[in-house]
Amino acid sequence: MRHALTAVLAAVSLSSIASAQTAPATPVPQPSGQSAIGAAIARDMDGLMTLYRDLHASPELSLQEVNTAAKLAKRLKALKFDVTEKVGGTGVVAVMKNGSGPTLLIRADMDGLPVVEQTGLDFASKVRTRTPEGVETGVMHACGHDTHMTAFIATAKLLAARKDQWKGTLVMILQPAEEVGKGARDMLEDGLYTRFPRPTHAIAFHDAANLTAGVIGYTPGYALANVDSVDILVKGVGGHGAYPQTTKDPIVLGARIVTTLQTLISREQEPQDPAVVTVGSFQAGAKHNIIPDEAKLLLTVRSYSDETRARLIEGIRRVARGEAMAAGVPEDRMPVVSVKDEFTPSTYNPPAFAEQMAGLLKSHFPESRVVQTPAVMGGEDFGRFYRADKSINSFIFWVGGVPADRMAAAAAGQATLPSLHSPFWAPQADRVIATASEAMTVLALDILKKD
Repeated sequence: MRHALTAVLAAVSLSSIASAQTAPATPVPQPSGQSAIGAAIARDMDGLMTLYRDLHASPELSLQEVNTAAKLAKRLKALKFDVTEKVGGTGVVAVMKNGSGPTLLIRADMDGLPVVEQTGLDFASKVRTRTPEGVETGVMHACGHDTHMTAFIATAKLLAARKDQWKGTLVMILQPAEEVGKGARDMLEDGLYTRFPRPTHAIAFHDAANLTAGVIGYTPGYALANVDSVDILVKGVGGHGAYPQTTKDPIVLGARIVTTLQTLISREQEPQDPAVVTVGSFQAGAKHNIIPDEAKLLLTVRSYSDETRARLIEGIRRVARGEAMAAGVPEDRMPVVSVKDEFTPSTYNPPAFAEQMAGLLKSHFPESRVVQTPAVMGGEDFGRFYRADKSINSFIFWVGGVPADRMAAAAAGQATLPSLHSPFWAPQADRVIATASEAMTVLALDILKKD
């Protein structure tokens, strides 16, 4: 996921994380009268945790998920799914037809991140690789996609064993490259909705670093944001630092652009329609006494609606050009604004369907474990599956991964919590996996219920 749910890197007890993850898997506590689904998950938890540890120890970067896809495809084939590999690159599509009825898409993402793991887990990733840009890095499932895949396999197993309880078509997909915003698009462009049954419903979950382990969060309407990466090449006229009057300084111009961009939010954006324009990098110059010819600004831009997105991008172009004109930059040296291709669209939960799904979860779990959460400015390309066909009822929800004792310590000001994408993020995996797989199975059985 292209975001962090909490803002700070944690000073957490690595020994407590490690002991929680390496201890024998314990069944997630259930309310009195444990459900049959919950009991089945509890019986399978040791095997699920073995899979989780293997996935955690062997992450692969976006668009490189070859081994991950192969090992999970093998499991889906063993469950008697009709499995197609290499969809949109390394994606996997597993189809199980069970009579007439709705078609439900269930999705999990597979990619890890270029992060050197620092959790202290016995099974921590030691993988090293090079990014497509040639940078040597460690690789880690710092966004919890290993819990997503494990819960996905658990859900597939539960539904395959309960074909007498549902009818319709199940399309389970393992998606590559979520972290770079390309995987859903690549699978759609490779015929996900034409080569395979077109879904009437779609569900997914994401682990959360700001919710107690086992708590489910949901958001009707916009749940996650549009994410744009924007580059601004600021052109000037370079020269000697001692004679600035002979130059058009791109550093000063870039600084003006940075500050004026903030007025797009503070003075042009409706306050109740959240948006973000952040300049994450300002690159210019190589020596103390040389004014360079160019500077480069790298921006992340966040919004919810397409209208707001378009207005912000137009505003960035306007501000860059306007500041350059004010600085006397000649027409042939105007700034160049480039919107990068890896746009991640906002994720939208149709409100009526979201409330319906939340109601089912509240009727199955103790109501205190299902809470409505605010939308976040993070990005998640699951939203592409709904955008490709807005007749689909789509729902993504959160499953908390923070152990209750550490959440309590953080609330008391005695600890800080690691965010998603942190090298310290180690969710309480058994609780995430058990809760998510039970929730997805409950939702699937209702969506595909027999008359």
